Amino acid sequence: MKLTHTNENGSAIMVDIGDKDISQREARAVSVVQLSLEAYNAVVSNTVKKGDVLAVARIAGITAAKKTSELIPLCHNILLTSVTVDFEMNAELNRIVIQSTAKTNGLTGVEMEALTAASVSALTIYDMCKAIDKSIAIINTHLKFKSGGKSGVYSDE
Repeated sequence: MKLTHTNENGSAIMVDIGDKDISQREARAVSVVQLSLEAYNAVVSNTVKKGDVLAVARIAGITAAKKTSELIPLCHNILLTSVTVDFEMNAELNRIVIQSTAKTNGLTGVEMEALTAASVSALTIYDMCKAIDKSIAIINTHLKFKSGGKSGVYSDE
């Protein structure tokens, strides 16, 4: 198996995508934030001193997706057509499940953009709640779905 991001000398390279076909591409990623009961309740009741945690985390995730190529050295700068960040509150486990979706019509996929959006949203929740709970854990960040391109569809949904 040949690595795609190294040349014949083993040096890191950005993959040439110039010969790829433009296609509709979509990716969904998930990250879970595990909170204490106190921190979870503060988020739900919107009483965190730093402000509206979910609103800020949503904007942070969307912004991060747009900056993925600046953060991940070998990622291509792609034109995103849509980025969403949604939250599912799990009161039984004091968890916030983040799902991000990124879309493009382009030459390469948007998996890294979706993963970056979910990750930065989780980090933002951590930052805004750390004064309440030092034990916050970000867990299970992973790709849930991708479509488009030569490799087709991947799903663990």
